[in-house]
Amino acid sequence: MKNNSLKQLETLGQSIWLDYIRRDLITGGGLRRMIEEDGLRGLTSNPSIFEKAILESHVYDEDIRSMTLGGKGAKDVYETIIRSDVQGAADEFRAMYESSDGKNGYVSLEVNPHLAHDTNGTIEEARRFWGLLDRPNVFIKIPATLEGLPAIQQLISEGINVNVTLLFGLSRYRQVAEAYLCGIEELAAKGKPLKHVASVASFFVSRIDALVDPMLDNIIMQGGKNEDIARKVRGQVAVASAKTAYRSYKNIFGSTRFTALAGQGARVQRLLWASTGTKNPDYSYVKYIESLIGPETVNTVPVETLEHYREHGVPKSSLEQELKEARWVMARLPELDINIDNVTRQLEDEGIEKFKKPFDKLMGTLGHKAMLHGTGEQSDVH
Repeated sequence: MKNNSLKQLETLGQSIWLDYIRRDLITGGGLRRMIEEDGLRGLTSNPSIFEKAILESHVYDEDIRSMTLGGKGAKDVYETIIRSDVQGAADEFRAMYESSDGKNGYVSLEVNPHLAHDTNGTIEEARRFWGLLDRPNVFIKIPATLEGLPAIQQLISEGINVNVTLLFGLSRYRQVAEAYLCGIEELAAKGKPLKHVASVASFFVSRIDALVDPMLDNIIMQGGKNEDIARKVRGQVAVASAKTAYRSYKNIFGSTRFTALAGQGARVQRLLWASTGTKNPDYSYVKYIESLIGPETVNTVPVETLEHYREHGVPKSSLEQELKEARWVMARLPELDINIDNVTRQLEDEGIEKFKKPFDKLMGTLGHKAMLHGTGEQSDVH
């Protein structure tokens, strides 16, 4: 039987997680098969994934009907569904979580995207979700906004696992790592155990190229002295950014500061490559997997990318290769009048909006359905 490329990634130090969740994947045995046959090590979700799962299938119809007839509003229906799904997935991964001593086997749930700029609201909802889920192998996803940083630190200091999401920029990555370290230090100062607190920093990759490439295309079209540089940089900025972030990760978690915490049981905050489905059809379907394979990392992939890599992937260490080229790419951006900080700020703002819209659509549909059931009318979820 052909070797499964996904399973081989674990031998290179990388864990593959699935960026998808739906009830029938869990109850139908599909998730269990992926754990056993593909070496799947975790699962992530977001408001867009839940919106598609709930509104574009009939899997939840009966639950929604029952709850709305019982008088539950949209928020309660939504939270009941996501709680059940995340708990079910976490239970499937529980044996892996135990056997890996808490390194793998996590399932992530995101706070309301409308709280992205509300520190206190984020902390409050994260605490509530953590208590509702009642599983050690879950992450609460917190956006890497300026307002999210103190929430990350506070939650880590309380022993709550955090998946930092919507992370695009290198300076923001360093702030995220600092928030994690400060939270761990606070937890240690309280005399609390550090071993069971986990965190990942989800660095979004393909969206960087999706925004920068059109800027480079304009430069190429105009011709002139920068045309050749723009051609060489095109399609390389996302991977170069990720490789630069990994270099920062190694410096931060190889420092004497973290070594002291590790001696007390603290875990590294692993970098997780997110948004790894290829947006540009001209690029390889597995571009953002094969370019970023390295130790102590996670790659969370959509179903289509996972299936493609299973069949066509060529696993080999790549994350610490071509670092000179990555530095060259990043150094060329100012010469091309591309401000990467402005790019990543735009991506952060757009990322929040991309989660708000499906969340609001889902809430609106569920609310409308509850209203119709309240008047005795019939409707379809879709």
